[in-house]
Parts: sequence; C-alpha cells; structure tokens
Amino acid sequence: MSLPRIIAAMTVCLLMVGCISISWKTPKKADDRLTLKESSFRRLPGWNTDNQKQALIPLQKSCARISKKDSNSNFGIGGFAGTAAAWQDVCKKLTNVQPPTNAKARQFFENHFTPYEVWGLKGRNGLFTGYYEPILRGSFKKHKPFLIPLYKRPTDLISVNLGDFRPELKGEAIMGRVEKKKFIPYYKRAEIEKGILNQKHAEIVWVDSAVDAFFLHIQGSGQIQMDNGQTMRIGYAAQNGHPYTAIGREMVQQGALKKGNVSMQSIRDWLEKNPNKAADVMNLNTSYIFFRKLEKGDGTIGAEGIPLTPLRSMAVDRKKIPYGVPIWLDAEEPDGKNHLQQLMIAQDTGGAIIGAVRGDFFWGSGNKAAHKAGLMKSKGRFWILLPKNVQVPKEKIHVSYYGYNQ
Repeated sequence: MSLPRIIAAMTVCLLMVGCISISWKTPKKADDRLTLKESSFRRLPGWNTDNQKQALIPLQKSCARISKKDSNSNFGIGGFAGTAAAWQDVCKKLTNVQPPTNAKARQFFENHFTPYEVWGLKGRNGLFTGYYEPILRGSFKKHKPFLIPLYKRPTDLISVNLGDFRPELKGEAIMGRVEKKKFIPYYKRAEIEKGILNQKHAEIVWVDSAVDAFFLHIQGSGQIQMDNGQTMRIGYAAQNGHPYTAIGREMVQQGALKKGNVSMQSIRDWLEKNPNKAADVMNLNTSYIFFRKLEKGDGTIGAEGIPLTPLRSMAVDRKKIPYGVPIWLDAEEPDGKNHLQQLMIAQDTGGAIIGAVRGDFFWGSGNKAAHKAGLMKSKGRFWILLPKNVQVPKEKIHVSYYGYNQ
C-alpha cells in the first residue's frame, strides 16, 4: 500500500473508537488562557533605550515567509492577530525603513503597531528560559570515541494533523507509525537509544558524548566539528511524538539534585559524574528529536523554518503566539541583577514552552551563550505588537484552546 493510502486509511481509523492503541481524552477545561490588554509604547519599560534596529533583521526574515501566505488566511490560531494580509501590508512598509537607523526602526514600530500586554490564567508574570546552539564533536563513520548516533527522520515516522479532520483539533498533531495495519505511537527515547533504528540506516553523524547529544536534543539544533576538519550544522527535522519531560524536576524528586540547584550546568555535571545512571535518567524524557543537515550559511533554524537571530529570536507557545509577531520582553537577566528589556521576534517553539506568558530566549552559540542559557530561569512579562490595521476589540480579548492528552 502506498504511503498516502496508508495515511488515509490510518487517519480514518484514528477517528473510530477502539481502532488504535492511543487513548484520547475529551477536553476537561481550557488550558492556559491568553488575555490581551491594549497598551501603549510609553508604557513599555525600557522602550526608549533599546536598539530596535537589531530587531529589523529577524522581522525581515519572518516577513519573507509571511509574504508567501494566503492573504485571506488567519494569522495564527484563533484569528485574534488578524489576517495574513494585514501583516503583509506591514512587511511591505518595512522596506521603506532606509537607512535602517535605530530612530527610524523605533518610529516604524510606533507608526504601524499597537502593543498588547499578555496575561495568562496566573496573571501577567511568567517564566522565561534560555537556549543556545551547542557545538559537538563528530564523525561520519562509527569508531571510537564516536559511538553515539544522531538520526535523520525515519521513513516510517508519520505525522497526522488532526485539524484536517476535526476543526476543533486545529493545531494538534500526533506522530506514530503503522504496524499490522494499526497506527501506534512511535518508539520512545529508551527504545531508540537501545538501537531499534540501527537497521534503518538513519544515522546522519556519530558523536562522542551521550550527554552532549541529549542536550542537543533539548536545544533542537547545533554545530558538529567533524574529525575531518569540517564543520556541519544540523537542525530540527521531526520529533517522535512523545511528551517532553524536564529531567531536572525528576532528578529533584529522586534526590539527585536539590530544588534550588537545578540548571543545565548542574544537570550536566551530575550526568557526567554518574555515567552508570545517566542513561536511565535521560530516558525519563521519552521525547526524541530527529535532525537534518543544514546548508552552509543557514545558521540555527527555528521552527518557523528561518535562521534565528541571537539575542532577538524567541521561542513561544505557537498555540498562543503566531510566528513572526514582535514581542516586547521585560524579564530578569540570568544573573538576576538586571533586566532584559528589548524587542524580540517569535520565531521558534519547544516541547517545554507551554503557556501564554512563556518564552525561550535564544542566546546564540558558543560557551558564553551556553552559560547564559543554562542559568536563565527568569521571571518576566511581555507585550505582543499587532498591526494597527488589525481589528482588535478595545475590551479584553480572551483566546482559549483545549488541550488533548495522549
């Protein structure tokens, strides 16, 4: 049976009770509700001290993608951000910011956008973490010390967009595989680590550290310094469909770490000092990432499908915030002494980035970026900027989505 026919048959099966081995729960209550409150630029803390010119480049990258969208389509889930046409109009005006000085950039945003403060069910304050592009050592051939594989997307991994079949499930997708004419969940991390994919010849590269590979999975992309002197970039291609689990929280429950001492650095230190227990702990996170080789010069590719800009790209919950939306961030620096008050662009997402007031700050690559990202666990808030020609009600806007648990 051809792959399209398998998908069609499997999806029909998906909607029938008792046909597959995945249990779907009906919605109990709305998940973290997005509430927007209209504001003004003079109310944005630090607005007049930021260099908004630095946000023009990532916005231009998003505009290249936005320009290809159906102008009549909703911009993001829920429709509160208007249509693609409204954003395409603003993107056209972006080309007039010449020369791109900071003053002209600030004026551009003030002329064409209105800021809205984002609130969730727990208020306007949320959690902001950081991520970076790790650098690993690798080889195209398996030999000591390069024994840990990084895989491309397996040919039997199938993605189903449930919104294609039920409108209320828009934005929800599941990953799995077909076995004996049934659609079942894909392999978990532990199964993959034990070599269940070895016969599928899906290896892209072999690296020398299981711990480095694990953190690469969390970051979603990275650089590989090859043993032949070349440097290869790899980026996110797919995920196995299992939920992301923060192993730091599990390590605290097991007594491996203290609650006040959980960071990327402390987790890495424990894993490297306890090699006999490390695999079991890492496998508590059943989620597994598959990669693809990036072309030279692509940089770190976010979920929006465009290169990320260090210090200006942010990962968000894509069920709440559409890609390409400018965000004014006001959050603590990782050291807790100062505040990050700057304009960001929503261009990525992540398994742990869930909620209305939630973000992941992209620090770039290298040791300094890794240090900042590893320490960042900041309280903060943000505003999203919507085009002035978007018809946004003056009163509060409530946008809620229902979560389906696998």
